[in-house]
Amino acid sequence: MNSTNGKFQILYLAIMLLLAFAFWNTLFIYPIKLFVVMLHEMSHGLMALAFGGSIIQIQIDSQIGGYCQYTMEPSFWGSFMTASAGYLGSLVWGSLILIAAVKTIKDKYITLVIGIVLLGLSYFVLQSGEVFGTLMTAGLGLFMLVSVKYFSPIFHDLWLKFIGITSCLYVIVDIKEDIIDRTNIGSDADSIADLTGIPSLVIGVIWILIALFILFIVLRYIYKHQERRYN
Repeated sequence: MNSTNGKFQILYLAIMLLLAFAFWNTLFIYPIKLFVVMLHEMSHGLMALAFGGSIIQIQIDSQIGGYCQYTMEPSFWGSFMTASAGYLGSLVWGSLILIAAVKTIKDKYITLVIGIVLLGLSYFVLQSGEVFGTLMTAGLGLFMLVSVKYFSPIFHDLWLKFIGITSCLYVIVDIKEDIIDRTNIGSDADSIADLTGIPSLVIGVIWILIALFILFIVLRYIYKHQERRYN
């Protein structure tokens, strides 16, 4: 029975992944892709803050792109970690959302926290003058807050698991498209290549391997957690 519960949870997430693939280029997945971009740029900003810098503005555009403009004292590790934080940071956030949704029955409080974070993030998007990005970031944040009051617990459970697993998937796809399929386009990997001399293609492959490993660890943890839960 324990093993069955663990397998059911993994099957549950696999079905969500299949749905994400099936509707990948539709409006259904579009807001989640933008959400991952928000996590990506926020991660750059938070890492810059960790190295004594400050966030000037964040841009989120309708083409599912963005950038984070920040100030920071020049240093190798500060630049290296801040450039690395985008893809890997958004992967970590997606993983944490997924794990939290599996572990707790109070999913609406996770939704509440995400909504508050997005509203705070919208301030920095507003500084860019990007109307679309500001409306999407603030709008998604408000949607999260409203859903806490009016939507059922099952909605929050499904919603958080879906955006968590889809975020992890999108990070991997995004690394492939931005770094492996195309090179020298000014990506985060190109910034690290300039710092280290390591080709951006190699960095992209390393990031994908790290992302796949993290996703494997997360899914294994969820499986083990379900076994312990029903023991």
